[in-house]
Amino acid sequence: MNRFIFIGLLMFFGFLLLGFGSRSLALDTRTVFETTLANGLKVLLLEDHKAPVVTVQIWYNVGAREEPLGKSGLTHLVEHLMFRGTARYGPKMFSRVIQKNGGQDNAFTSRDYTAYYENIAADRATIALELEADRMANLQVDEEKFRTELQVVQEERRLRIKDDPLASLYEEINAVAFTSHPYQRPVIGWMEDLEVLTHKDFQAFYKTYYQPGNAVLVVVGDFQRPALLTLLEQTFGRVPAGPVPARLRIKDPPQEAEKRVLLKRPEARLPYVALAFHVPAFPQGDAFALEVMSHILAGGKSSRLFRKMVYEEQIALEVDADFPFNSRDPHLFYLAAQAMPGKTAEEIEKRLFQELSEWERHPPQTEEIERAKNRIEAGFIFSQDSVFSQGLILGKYQTLGSWRDLDQFLPGIRAVTQADLLRVYQTYFKPGNRTVGVLVPTGPPSK
Repeated sequence: MNRFIFIGLLMFFGFLLLGFGSRSLALDTRTVFETTLANGLKVLLLEDHKAPVVTVQIWYNVGAREEPLGKSGLTHLVEHLMFRGTARYGPKMFSRVIQKNGGQDNAFTSRDYTAYYENIAADRATIALELEADRMANLQVDEEKFRTELQVVQEERRLRIKDDPLASLYEEINAVAFTSHPYQRPVIGWMEDLEVLTHKDFQAFYKTYYQPGNAVLVVVGDFQRPALLTLLEQTFGRVPAGPVPARLRIKDPPQEAEKRVLLKRPEARLPYVALAFHVPAFPQGDAFALEVMSHILAGGKSSRLFRKMVYEEQIALEVDADFPFNSRDPHLFYLAAQAMPGKTAEEIEKRLFQELSEWERHPPQTEEIERAKNRIEAGFIFSQDSVFSQGLILGKYQTLGSWRDLDQFLPGIRAVTQADLLRVYQTYFKPGNRTVGVLVPTGPPSK
């Protein structure tokens, strides 16, 4: 949700800067405190006294994955509606109260979870806790508010997906690559589903998933644990417990033949090709090798694809490799390139296939592997450069498994060998396991 204004952006980056310190940026999991309130709410606390700020984050164990068939986009819609007010705080008052007290707030929805957060001065933490606890139990959205926000989401889909050729291409790739798993549905929802969502759909979904037993509260920053625990009992502790929703167990059938998507768009300026392969996710052990592989292929200007296709051959304008290391179920490994003006999609696709085949003929050597590992380790450490980002990584790992899994990441990356990289290539990068997406411009040629 685009709720930031200029002042909000300044405050946001100010909070990030306040999070820096002279000691190591990586959080120490030994200092994380975990408890569970009587109503089932899981709580993670991490004291960090570098600056007088705190981040309050509530992670709900619900994403687009849990949406009923024919009701895609419901989780993202609820994200919007959570800002529509309660009996105590009216519509749009949530953000106004936070901003009035010098903080900033926002939310985001993924396929596996939804998170809401506030970054605020430490002496105002009570305000954020009271607001979040209030809307967990007392959200009030009538039919008119529901319809208004639904129209906002529909327009958001038009702008972010329909009018964006690349976003449309990846949406089509996911829809084709998965046979029955809900990962095939876009987080923002299909327009046809959004058009038939009802107020009753929202109410049932909210009551099922937005309750203490299905959430994780993360607080990181400048606080004293005993005082904060008392405060949590006075706020979230008063929220009634609800039945924990059953977790869906979904397994997509194995892909046995190549699938293809051809998307023609007049507004597209340059050809674009994306390859998607079904792969496992953490905690499956191959996730570490796949992460290293993604960086060797397209992690920065020293990567294989950038050095060859962009710098030396000048056939591609940009290259990319993306592997969602954390996800509840197996997902996709993406490898993509956008053509330079004058180059065709066929040339790009052929070159991507050639480079993949080179993986076995010329496997990565020690220097290449170590460079990728160093890049990953630096990124992992610097991703924890503030109380806000430390809260994000704790919340994500806990929602998808356990925050203690953080301790496995760097050792797992460091242990990856050339043999591991060859094994994952031979296991997952087969023609029958891939989906090819091609974006073809049909408008005037790009200069």
